[in-house]
Amino acid sequence: MSFYITCAIDYPNRQPHIGTAYEKIAADTIARYKRLAGEDVFFLMGLDEHSQNVYKRAQEEGLEPIAFTDRMEGVFRAAWAAVNVEFDDFIRTTEDRHRIAVEAMVQRAEAAGDFYEGVYKGFYCVSCEAYYSDRDLVDGKCPVHETEPEFREETNVFFRLSAYQARLEAHYEEHPEFVQPDYRRNELLSLLDEGLEDISVSRASDGWGIPMPGHEGQAVYVWFDALTNYLAATGFPEETDTYKKFWPADMHLVGKDITRFHAIIWPAMLMSAGVPLPKVVYGHGWVLTGGGRMSKSVGNVMDPVATAERFGADALRYFLLRETPFGRDLEFDHERFVARYNADLANDLGNLLQRTVGMAMKYQNGALGGPAEGDVTRLAAASREVEAEYREAMEGYELQGGLKAIWKLVAAGNLAVDTHAPWVLAKDPAKAAELDAVLSQLAALLRQVAVLVHPFMPERSATMAQALGQDADPAAWRLDDLHDPSLAPRQVHKSEPLFPRLDVEEVIEGRDATC
Repeated sequence: MSFYITCAIDYPNRQPHIGTAYEKIAADTIARYKRLAGEDVFFLMGLDEHSQNVYKRAQEEGLEPIAFTDRMEGVFRAAWAAVNVEFDDFIRTTEDRHRIAVEAMVQRAEAAGDFYEGVYKGFYCVSCEAYYSDRDLVDGKCPVHETEPEFREETNVFFRLSAYQARLEAHYEEHPEFVQPDYRRNELLSLLDEGLEDISVSRASDGWGIPMPGHEGQAVYVWFDALTNYLAATGFPEETDTYKKFWPADMHLVGKDITRFHAIIWPAMLMSAGVPLPKVVYGHGWVLTGGGRMSKSVGNVMDPVATAERFGADALRYFLLRETPFGRDLEFDHERFVARYNADLANDLGNLLQRTVGMAMKYQNGALGGPAEGDVTRLAAASREVEAEYREAMEGYELQGGLKAIWKLVAAGNLAVDTHAPWVLAKDPAKAAELDAVLSQLAALLRQVAVLVHPFMPERSATMAQALGQDADPAAWRLDDLHDPSLAPRQVHKSEPLFPRLDVEEVIEGRDATC
């Protein structure tokens, strides 16, 4: 099976922040899970470079826009590497392959009779790169950035979005899974109920952007341009092997503020061009700080690179995906971060690995006999139950639920240590077989935890595998091998603490370093 997942391509006008990283980390986690489940995954990321935000920023720095975006590409790639995000392709909207795809989409919509010229009058938020009607504004301000939009009037090319009202409604009816979560779908259905208006798909050209084919002096509007990246990466308009294998996309993962572009405008564009629609558009919540959205325009951002360097990328990934049900808004708070880190990572998981490996080294020089007859600790039965719960959660994109399932195993392991007390068994030579069975089953459980937690914590799961004498290359790991007795650890190795405890006062005092 194949699985094509995308996330929103970013405006590279400023450095990415944790709110941006949240989406990328979630997409990476889903991609890693799908690989673990044996699927052939294509994970796309990239940059949306033709925005006015980027053009303005380049001017402020005295650079040509392309020189500025060339530099910012390195900044974004470094940020994603710092938080352990691994993509299969990274597309830029200034690439030729993207321009060719955009031109094809324009030509197909034109041929379908879905374009016409007209005069647009309305409010435009530069940060959103979007027009808003009076009813969309909140106290006269952009509902996302809380800034006053500009009033613009210009001659543009319009797309007959209204002509696709009935087809979109039918698609929503026939494919209830198309927009997720359910509450996001309800929001989009409300927008459809209000009726769709035709939209501008061009702007007056300033030399930055893709020229609108057949319309001199006009450039393709940034959203019509940007959305096409998901197709461009497959080789569209050519029916390449990649296109045939991966299109339609299985999942577009985007922020809730741009779900309407992806779940109304984008499918209408594809219908016009005669291209199959993506299977799922998932609108996730925002990362909040101090009760407000983390945003570059607001200035309340946190640097994911600095945060990852200070606490570890996997600890950041864990907190973002564990703290709140996926899809809802998440409040990033240092006190809560430290509490979650110390309780779940340092105490529960890290301590279980240290205790198990430490006792195996102390009592048996790290050698284990492997699974014994009889589930002495009942951990094998627990892992089979949890695996089913984990798979169900992950297939439903309930990332918090996936982590909760894993931590049931972690809790079962810690309980087994306390219940069977290997330090007591070690005092009685007659109980050597029982001691080995307990330690072997604990090590087997930890191998399973390492596999299950890999999508969330790719770096520390590999560290766990090494401590357990396992193949540390996750490319070799598969969920279907989770209970294979031949893979149970036979020789463990001493390792450094997986997650050293944090001092909350030190973290609070130094939190400015991550902003």
